[in-house]
Amino acid sequence: MLGTFNSIPGSKRSLHVQVAREIARGILSGDFPQGSIIPGEMALCEQFGISRTALREAVKLLTSKGLLESRPKIGTRVVDRAYWNFLDSQLIEWMDGLTDIDQFCHQFLGLRRAIEPEACALASKFASAEQRIELSETFQEMVDVSSQEPMDKERWLNINMKFHSLIFRATGNDFYLPFGHILTTMFNNFIVHSSEQGNTCIQEHRAIYEAIMAGNSDKARQASASHLQRLNYQLTTK
Repeated sequence: MLGTFNSIPGSKRSLHVQVAREIARGILSGDFPQGSIIPGEMALCEQFGISRTALREAVKLLTSKGLLESRPKIGTRVVDRAYWNFLDSQLIEWMDGLTDIDQFCHQFLGLRRAIEPEACALASKFASAEQRIELSETFQEMVDVSSQEPMDKERWLNINMKFHSLIFRATGNDFYLPFGHILTTMFNNFIVHSSEQGNTCIQEHRAIYEAIMAGNSDKARQASASHLQRLNYQLTTK
């Protein structure tokens, strides 16, 4: 039998988002296998203790993320994993605790290695004066944090996340912006355990920073690639 749900108490948070999260986690965990038909409206409304309107909004949200599809006279089916929108930051948040962290981070690092070096190259060309000032202030804070003994790992994580996200914003290319949001979500939910590297990678960040500030796209691209290659090595040799 497919998984069941507990009633969701009233909350200031949007009810349909809470319902969508619970159903999504059932799908992501495998309780609702790919290709299976989830319980009907009446059953789910009773399990969650919600109205049909809230349930339909939840299903609509999950459909937009590629997890579900509804067909007349058939019901609502779990879509094959190949069509799930893994670049959706909300979906990434919902995966917390349901996946092997090292494997998931390794896969995401593969995406970063394909995209982030070019983002650094673009940032070196197109970052505005205001963004360069912000990047400079952010890097200086990274230097300050990394020099502390003992290092404040939470502060390092936050400033490291800000540094990389700012680079995506500084590309001048709107299609890079979602990757900055996804990176932030990944840092907040999955990459906390890797923050111990802070003291050992400041020089790599310096190389990225200086190349961007100098407007040298080739060096920026190479510095980013080298940094991500080292992260890949650390992850695979843990």
